[in-house]
Amino acid sequence: MSRASRRRHSRRAIALLDTLIVVTIMAIIAGAAIPHYEASHRDAMESSLQHNLATLQSLVELYRATHLGRSPKLTGNTLPQLLAATNEQGDIGASGPAYPLGPYMVVMPPNAFDLSDKVTAVAVPGARPTGVVGSLGGWQYDELTGQVWPNNIQYYQ
Repeated sequence: MSRASRRRHSRRAIALLDTLIVVTIMAIIAGAAIPHYEASHRDAMESSLQHNLATLQSLVELYRATHLGRSPKLTGNTLPQLLAATNEQGDIGASGPAYPLGPYMVVMPPNAFDLSDKVTAVAVPGARPTGVVGSLGGWQYDELTGQVWPNNIQYYQ
């Protein structure tokens, strides 16, 4: 083998070794960064869930304060009285003098873990839920107390 040929061969070997080192370093960095990303992602979902839960709970309380202490009625996996104009008795109608209250929100806020805005009745009214009810995800609602809870397994773990 000539001297020039040996030089070209050694340069290729160095380039391959450099590439392997760079790939190894990138794999180490990715291995360290991915768990932090996953933890940050979960923290963001929990924060969003808590925000949406607090928003929904405060709107239910506002509804109760303006409707003689009555909670909104659960109908068709939603709380339509929060989404429409109502009178003091909670009857839904066109916004105006006869239905001066609400709407309290434009859309139901979603549960950040399953992105569902569906509302399901709690299994035992008057008691704090201990697990998921049904398969709709979203929220659990106690019409008796006006309390709202997330309806996803991650919340109860």
